Amino acid sequence: MQPIYKNCQSCRMPLKKDDKGGGTNKDGSKSTLYCSKCYVDGQFSLPDITVGEMQQRVKGKLKEFGFPGFMAGFFTKGIPKLERWKN
Repeated sequence: MQPIYKNCQSCRMPLKKDDKGGGTNKDGSKSTLYCSKCYVDGQFSLPDITVGEMQQRVKGKLKEFGFPGFMAGFFTKGIPKLERWKN
């Protein structure tokens, strides 16, 4: 059985903050790994993004939401350890 994650394993967004309740698998079921911004119909919405680009993207989004730069950096530091980026 797949573990249940609290955060998206691609961008680290808290899954409970996802307005769609998570991404979708190919069969239409909810993904327990990825958020709706990263994962749709069993595919990554940005398949060619690198882990560094993902960190920059998330950092930019956090700043848009009013997080100070150092906090945005802190939150994005763990992205390379997520399931999507492990191999």
